[in-house]
Amino acid sequence: MTVVFGGICPHPPIMVPEVGREGAAEVKSSQTAMLELGKRIIESGAEVLVIISPHAPLFRDFIALNVSPRLKGNLGQFGAAGVSFDLDNDLKIAKEIVCQSALLEIPVYEMDEEFARKYHINLNLDHGMTVPLYFILQAGASLPLVAVSMGLLPGEQLYKFGAAVSRSASKLGKKVAVLASGDLSHRLTRKAPAGFDPKGKEFDLKMVELVSKAQFEEILHIDEELAEKAGECGLRSIQMMSGSFDGLSVKGEVLSYEGPFGVGYMVAVLTPGEPKPENRIMDKFLEQNKERGEESYLVRIARQTLENYLATGKLQIPEDKDIPPQFAGKAGAFVSLKKHGNLRGCIGTITGQYKNVVAEVVHNAISAATHDPRFYPVDRGELADLSYSVDVLGPPEAVNSLEELDPKNYGVIVRSGRRSGLLLPDLEGVDTVDEQVSIAKQKAGIGPDEPVQLERFKVERYK
Repeated sequence: MTVVFGGICPHPPIMVPEVGREGAAEVKSSQTAMLELGKRIIESGAEVLVIISPHAPLFRDFIALNVSPRLKGNLGQFGAAGVSFDLDNDLKIAKEIVCQSALLEIPVYEMDEEFARKYHINLNLDHGMTVPLYFILQAGASLPLVAVSMGLLPGEQLYKFGAAVSRSASKLGKKVAVLASGDLSHRLTRKAPAGFDPKGKEFDLKMVELVSKAQFEEILHIDEELAEKAGECGLRSIQMMSGSFDGLSVKGEVLSYEGPFGVGYMVAVLTPGEPKPENRIMDKFLEQNKERGEESYLVRIARQTLENYLATGKLQIPEDKDIPPQFAGKAGAFVSLKKHGNLRGCIGTITGQYKNVVAEVVHNAISAATHDPRFYPVDRGELADLSYSVDVLGPPEAVNSLEELDPKNYGVIVRSGRRSGLLLPDLEGVDTVDEQVSIAKQKAGIGPDEPVQLERFKVERYK
């Protein structure tokens, strides 16, 4: 047995009649769809309900599971204390999920009373769980629960968590339904609670399209800037659920979508089918990890530097004794980041600004990710999708004519007064000297017909 059902649920408390009263009529479409979702859970034969909430205790470095013997909660915070919940916690599958996550190197912790005291958190079910549960129980789907806190981990790890849920279900012979609780954009209108941003509607339409087609890989790689501007709260929950269907064909069905209060509410059902090899995203992660095992020293430094910096805000430079001799001297260096084959950031120095090449790479890796003016700063959720290259520059030498340039073997520097521009060698799409010089001029803000001084340089490129 395995995961037999997936669902996406909004969680506005106003949707519950005891809370919203007359206002609940504004989300009638979502109410009806949630009752239908509950019926579909019953029809799937699911024996356990795993629900992922963005409003449960949230941690930046790990995913958490509530292991209280009973899972309780109510809507008293919203004026409806009489709407309460007291459900069985399927501790056997919860603990198996922790074990399977560990095998996939996903940090997952159990939240018990001792944990709650240590971190000053409340183990009662939050509204990201209780609101969907209200309708699921009304539909007659009363199942043992596993309560999961959404994590703020990179997308790859969130997806792998879903795979761990699926493996746990298979190992224990359980039919499991996985629900991703989450609203879409909170910025659809000028009266929206988080203000207005036109990207909100764009994000919601994109998500409705991707979910209806069950395009999980695209959901995993959705534009981080778009999601940020939309002000969503459900993307990571959906990414976590998506991993439950790795390697399967899946039918997506959006039962409803509406945004009456400036917040997008989508109710959707995901139905797994037969194995589909091209949907094995986990295999792609394995290949990526294999490539990382083969990466060069400087690329590893760039990657680890950025991952550590985005996790802790701290910059770490290896000690001199740990630096290979060939990188102990000073030199200019460029760090380039790509995401799915597209440039995501590139910053560098023409000559060495720090005491050695490694320190140069450390500083430039962070700058490429956070200070390239052409791009939005890199988010932790993108780290798993980045590829890195490092170019260490040789000393520039003046040239007297274009004939001395070669875009395959030499980079170029153009200078005019205080303006200067640089282009690295051997770049995709840059095949001629004229193209190379033209792009370098554009980067420097130098007009195409302005005279310039030319320099060339060689690089050692590390991947």
